[in-house]
Amino acid sequence: MTEENEQQDALEQDRPALKSAPADRATDGPFDDSEANPVRPYIDLGGIKVLPREGLNLRLEVEEQSKRIVAVGLDYAGSSLQVQPFAAPRTRGLWDETRVQLRDQIRAQGGRAEEREGTLGKELLAEVPGSASEGAGLKLARFVGVDGPRWFLRGVIGGDAASDPAAAEQVEDLFRSIVVVRGTTPMPPRDLIPLKMPSTPGSA
Repeated sequence: MTEENEQQDALEQDRPALKSAPADRATDGPFDDSEANPVRPYIDLGGIKVLPREGLNLRLEVEEQSKRIVAVGLDYAGSSLQVQPFAAPRTRGLWDETRVQLRDQIRAQGGRAEEREGTLGKELLAEVPGSASEGAGLKLARFVGVDGPRWFLRGVIGGDAASDPAAAEQVEDLFRSIVVVRGTTPMPPRDLIPLKMPSTPGSA
């Protein structure tokens, strides 16, 4: 590698990653808590709020060792949507570099992943190894992400919405209706914003 190329690489690494989000994010979601409609009957899960809708089933994914809630699973329209909110810098996005890391991880595990432009911006369309309970072979999944003010929301879409446009539209609408509650507590970038058991709809 030449000295000129090395300098270019260093510049690329130092350059702040721009935030990756739909242009209408502030009005169409995913929302920051300051942008959400306060009278809507959200289910309060701590780091995120979810708007209930008919046919929606909610699951909390708990880390066995720490008993900490690490993700929220939403089953809807014959599909699954796993979401995780993370702390992020005020001016710098996380999705661009996270997407590269995810792609490399998927390929290292024997899966396949390609980047494409979706309705939420750049996403990964991947074939990932299924779990033991799902049987052998690869399953289709979409990895999406949106950078908000001081937070980053990641989603993994499986089931019908990974390939069927009609189901995808419904699940993308669900993803965009989510409210991220960053809070004021200082947190290092990439730390999971704490999640909690749901409170009664309407109490948030």
